[in-house]
Amino acid sequence: MFLSSSEKMKSADNTAIFGLGIDSLYLMENAAGHIADRAYGYLSDGATAVIFCGSGNNGGDGVAAARILMGKGCCVRCFLTGSRDKLTADTAEMAKRLESIGGRLEDFDSENKDIFLNAGVIIDAMFGIGLNKPLRGRALEAVKLINASKVPVIAADIPSGIEADTGRIMGDAVKATETVTFSLGKPGHFAEPGNVYTGKLTIADIGIPSHLVEEAEIPVRAIMDGEVSLPKRNPLSHKGDHGKIMIIAGSGEYCGAPNMCSNAAGRSGAGLVYLGVPECIHTICAIKNTEAMPFALPCDSDGRLTEKALPKIWDKLKNCSVCVIGPGLGRSEGTLAVVRDIIASFSGTIVADADALWVIAQDKNILKNSPAKIVLTPHGGEAKMLGINWEEGRISAAKAFAEEYGCTLLLKGHRSLAAYSDGEVAIATHGNAGMAKGGSGDVLAGILGAMLGQFDHKRAVDTALHLHSLAGDIARERYGEYAMLASDIIDALPEAEISIMEEL
Repeated sequence: MFLSSSEKMKSADNTAIFGLGIDSLYLMENAAGHIADRAYGYLSDGATAVIFCGSGNNGGDGVAAARILMGKGCCVRCFLTGSRDKLTADTAEMAKRLESIGGRLEDFDSENKDIFLNAGVIIDAMFGIGLNKPLRGRALEAVKLINASKVPVIAADIPSGIEADTGRIMGDAVKATETVTFSLGKPGHFAEPGNVYTGKLTIADIGIPSHLVEEAEIPVRAIMDGEVSLPKRNPLSHKGDHGKIMIIAGSGEYCGAPNMCSNAAGRSGAGLVYLGVPECIHTICAIKNTEAMPFALPCDSDGRLTEKALPKIWDKLKNCSVCVIGPGLGRSEGTLAVVRDIIASFSGTIVADADALWVIAQDKNILKNSPAKIVLTPHGGEAKMLGINWEEGRISAAKAFAEEYGCTLLLKGHRSLAAYSDGEVAIATHGNAGMAKGGSGDVLAGILGAMLGQFDHKRAVDTALHLHSLAGDIARERYGEYAMLASDIIDALPEAEISIMEEL
C-alpha cells in the first residue's frame, strides 16, 4: 500500500478545494463523521466524550465530531488547546455550528483533570500531519493528561506529536487506541516509533477524487496482509528450479547462527542449501543439518575462516545464484579477506549480515564496485557502524544509504523496512518485541536468501520481510514474547507461508 507525505496530501486537499471547487467544509464534515463513528463505539450510556482541538483544520475535524456526537445524544466536552485568535476559518465555522446546537468550544485548563480522566473516550484533534516542531504549552500538557488516563483515544489523522513523514516523536506524543487518517496512510503511521503510538489504523475516504489521491502517493509502501503471496509451484519442477543458495557462516564461538540461517532457508522453499562453515564446527553443523549440505572450510586457531577457504567456497559458489554471508563469522583478517573477495567478484545476489557488515563498514565503496546485487541487513547498532544516522528518521536515512551505495538496505527493528536503490521503501506491518533475541537476524538472512533464489529482487525482499515478521507474530501467539525463541520463528514459517499461498 503506497503512502503519502504531508506535503503531497496538503497539495491534494488544495487541488480538490481550489482547483475542483469541492467545499472544504464538506471534506471536514466527512472526516469528522468517520472520527465520530469510531468514538461512538466506545461510549456507554451516560459516558462523556472529551475532545481536544487545536486551532488548525485538524481541530475543526474534532469540533465537527463533537457536534455529530451530540446529535447522537452523547455527552460531549470540547476543549481548545490552541489559540482562539488563530482559528482557521473552517474551524471557526465548525465552532459556530457546535454552538448552534448548545455545545461550546471551551478553553483547555489542565486543572480540571477529573473531566479528562473519567471520560468514556477521548478524541485527539490537536495537530494533524503538518506538525514539524516539538509540542509545547497547553498542547503538551494535554498530551501528558491523555497518556496518563486509561481512556480509549481516537486520533484524528495522526496522533498529536508524531511527525507524519518520519514517525519521529516531537517532544511527546499521544498514545492512541485508534487513528483515523484520511485518503492515504502516512509513513509516520508505520515507521518506528510512530507506529507504536498509532494503534489500530483506519484509512477513511472523505471525498477527495481518486485521481488526486493517486497523485499524492510517494514511493514508500506498507506491506499489508494480502499484498504478498507465494505462487503455486510448477508440479514438474525440480530442486534446481527453486534456488541454489550458499551460506557462509559460523565460527568457533558461534555455531548456532549457521544452523538457524540454513534451517530458515530450507523452510522458505530453497531448492538446495550449501552451508560453508569453519572446519572446527563442521561436525556440529553436520549433525544439526539434515536438509542443508554443510562443508568444512579452513579456519585459524580461534575458529574463524582464513583466506585459504576461498578456493573451496568458489568451487561451490559458481553453481549458486545467492550467497548469504556473515552470520556468526566473527571478526578477523580472514573474515575481511573472504567477504571482500566475494563482494568484489560474485555476480549473483549477496545477503550481507552481521560480521559481513563489519567488513563493509571498513570501506563502503566496495558496494559500489561489486557486480552483485547486495542486500544489507543491519540492526540499529550495525547501522550506526555503517555510518547511518536516523535522527531525521529511519526511512530517509535508509533511503539515502541505499541510493548512494546502489544496494538494498533492510533495516531491522520493531517494524523492519527495506530501502531499495531506486528510492522506493517498503515497511513491514508485523513484528513484536519477542523477536528482539539473538538469532532472529540469522533467521531473516536465511529467509531472504531463499526468497532471492526464487523470485525477482523486490518481490523476494518484500516477501521475506513479511514472512519473517508474520512468523514472529505467530510464535508470540504460541509462546509469548518472553518465552519465544528465534527457532520458534522458523517453526512458525509453515503457517505463515500457508497463509499467503495463492489458491491452487
